[in-house]
Amino acid sequence: MSDDCIRVLSLNCWGLKYVSKNRAQRIQAIAHSLSTSSYDIVCLQEVWVRDDFEHIRVAVSSRLLYDKIFHRRVFPDGVTGAGLAIFSRYPIIAASLLPYSLNGHPLDFKGADWFAGKAAASVLVTHPILGEVQVFNTHFFSEGGDDGPEHNRAHRLVNAWEFAKLVRQVAEVGRHVIAAGDFNSAPSTLPMIVIREHAGLEDAWGTLHPPAQPAYSNDNSPNPVEALSLHGFTYDSPLNSYSAHVQAPASAPLAKRLDYIFIRNPRPSALSLPRLTPTDARVVFTEPIPGREFSYSDHFGVEATFAINRADIKDDMLFPALDPDRTHVTTIPASTMPTSASTPCLSHEHTMTVIHALETHLTHSKARARREMCVVAMCSFLLVAVLVGTGWSPRGFLTPVFVFLGIGATYIGTTLFHVGFLYHRWEANALRNAIDEMMLYAQGLGSRQV
Repeated sequence: MSDDCIRVLSLNCWGLKYVSKNRAQRIQAIAHSLSTSSYDIVCLQEVWVRDDFEHIRVAVSSRLLYDKIFHRRVFPDGVTGAGLAIFSRYPIIAASLLPYSLNGHPLDFKGADWFAGKAAASVLVTHPILGEVQVFNTHFFSEGGDDGPEHNRAHRLVNAWEFAKLVRQVAEVGRHVIAAGDFNSAPSTLPMIVIREHAGLEDAWGTLHPPAQPAYSNDNSPNPVEALSLHGFTYDSPLNSYSAHVQAPASAPLAKRLDYIFIRNPRPSALSLPRLTPTDARVVFTEPIPGREFSYSDHFGVEATFAINRADIKDDMLFPALDPDRTHVTTIPASTMPTSASTPCLSHEHTMTVIHALETHLTHSKARARREMCVVAMCSFLLVAVLVGTGWSPRGFLTPVFVFLGIGATYIGTTLFHVGFLYHRWEANALRNAIDEMMLYAQGLGSRQV
């Protein structure tokens, strides 16, 4: 086991209980594959069933001795929760979970992101050469696609902003950062721009693979196999058994790259810390499970290898040098410490684009809430009419009709009241917080440019 490089895997396991197809067989196959691999860090998404996590944990325990699953909410096991798990060859000394403030609409039962509760999970590991390394595993809001107006992706933009802030804060402490996960965004989209620019993250695949011409469903070149190595597609690939039957429009992309592994090195300083450099990145878990006719997941995995470029570090550079009598401390001059010139910066143009998208979504959200509250008012009126009608109805056979109408009006009215009033206020406040933060950031950019 060499410590001169780090191999990282990210895989969305599609482990939703009762819904995901062939879940038990796929989890067993994933666990077996990981048990024979040589990864140092594994980040898994959509591991919602505790027994699935335990099965993988036992399978990889001979190499990946340390692990952390980030627990679900109060809902039943396998239905909702963060679904994030991290396995590590290096000791884990701390862990945290940041739930994103926006995760979709409660009535979006198809996407169900609101119930899942998307989040950013993090562990702090100790590496024999790098020291403390912060490892992030995340899963972004999925609805909204990559095309059309940016306000359709407002919740994902808020996810990206919150994630970038978190990574930025950790990186400024001086730690190496590894960030992986299912970001549900193509490389050129605004959420990924926010992450690269504001968090200063380096995309392992993007660094090692030059941009290629877009591949579309009606284009025979490259073929799906070649497209994996050219574009790094991880989702909706014709090679995946769970998306092979999907008939995409001729103008649609052949597949999507939604899964990433990023790194960020500490800023240059007088300490000459070792640095991570991507040396290999590839799409994995692309073949069907041996002996089966289905894939490991509806996503392919992505792996990356990072070389550790050792620096000539001297002990008296890392720690203050003490005289024998311990009365004098040698300090590092302030002029040699990192400067703000190397600080990652989200451009003013992109900042204002995000702000406009969030403001537009807030306007649409207010209009939707008004419509929902109008329905609540109509349900209340209908319920009163049903109660009055039941008492004055001369025909007893109409009573069951009135009962069912009353139940329906009560259910719809109560549900839309919670959505149109309570959820809307929650969403509006989260959007306003993000808008205010980004306005302050934009003002700061303007003052630095003056």
